[in-house]
Amino acid sequence: MRYMLMSNIDPRLMGALSPEEFQATMDRFVAFTRALAESGVLRAAEQLQPADTATTVRLRDGDLLLTDGPYAEVSEYFGGFWIIEAPDLDTALKHSQDCPAATLGSVEVRSLVELG
Repeated sequence: MRYMLMSNIDPRLMGALSPEEFQATMDRFVAFTRALAESGVLRAAEQLQPADTATTVRLRDGDLLLTDGPYAEVSEYFGGFWIIEAPDLDTALKHSQDCPAATLGSVEVRSLVELG
């Protein structure tokens, strides 16, 4: 079964890091991704640009509404994801606890719907 590990980062925690701590954190994300790849479970991974670069699209009563910025006011922002192959949720959760986002916000784990 495939699972998505979604990185949700608290910008206050990231903003409080010194440049050295920030670089060490980024290095931990790279190491985490590399470990998933080397274990053979990684299927895809991407980092997103910061939430304030987003454009939100809404269609209401036929009118297109574009909003600069993230879709909602939240204390954490979606920073990236990993798609992994795991036999069960417990295994996916075991992988997710090594993600640096778990200490800077949260890691949301969801199984993917098999389409087709």
